[in-house]
Amino acid sequence: MIAPMVVLLGIFVVWPLCYSFYLSTFKISFYQPSEFVGLDFYKYVLTSSGFWKALGVGLYYTFLTVPAELVLSLLLATFIKTLSGKVAAFVKTTVYLPAVVSTVIAAVIFVFMYQDQGVTNWLIGFVSAGPVDWLNDPDTALPSIAVAGIWLRFGLTTLILLAGLLDIPQAYYEAAALDGAGYLRRTFSITIPLLKNVVLYLLVTECTLAIQMFDLPLVMTNGGPVDATVTPNLYIFNRFRDFTPYATSFSLAASLLLFIVLGLISLVIFRLVNSDKSVDG
Repeated sequence: MIAPMVVLLGIFVVWPLCYSFYLSTFKISFYQPSEFVGLDFYKYVLTSSGFWKALGVGLYYTFLTVPAELVLSLLLATFIKTLSGKVAAFVKTTVYLPAVVSTVIAAVIFVFMYQDQGVTNWLIGFVSAGPVDWLNDPDTALPSIAVAGIWLRFGLTTLILLAGLLDIPQAYYEAAALDGAGYLRRTFSITIPLLKNVVLYLLVTECTLAIQMFDLPLVMTNGGPVDATVTPNLYIFNRFRDFTPYATSFSLAASLLLFIVLGLISLVIFRLVNSDKSVDG
């Protein structure tokens, strides 16, 4: 029964990865015959300051988005759980709407919001704060993009956490309330431990997606200012567009190294958050 999926993974995942590694060991040029160079391009990528800076930007973006997204989503999911059927359905639909919005459209909307005369500067004007050049300041550009990223992923994460919350037996909370446990005690002793599998899934997927963020920085800042928002995928994309004979080989090597980094991050998350085979025996 798993044979069809194994065949599909072999054709569309395993074979492309192996072939990409094979191609990355050659100098691929559209103007000259390919030349075998071994692991030279991996050395070039690892000694490139731009690659490490882009990786740092990707990790910083992940740090800005994933924890805030999980905390806000958990709070909202807990609130939705307390609502009645029709009201809960309306709130869930409203919360999920950003998930169906195109990333490019969302990026354009936030660019207008961050302009000098945009909504954001208009709001902070009420506290006598001057207009902020959100997307042209290296200190605020990436956090500004992170807000758009959180808004786009917020709804889907909330619904996943809500499904996990609804799977927790209500009897646990009733027993804890009878023992005098308050909201915080119930959250840290019941909710979070029993959501471990859901949180593990969200951590792995959200961290992987955040580090690979491409659309938002491309549209909103094009990697600027001074490369402050060049994420790993945007760095690879820019290197592929370089007018150099061997841009393809360099981009392939950088992509495979990023694949290894993502695998290591997922491994660390799995080691830190041990999943449970069963929530309720």
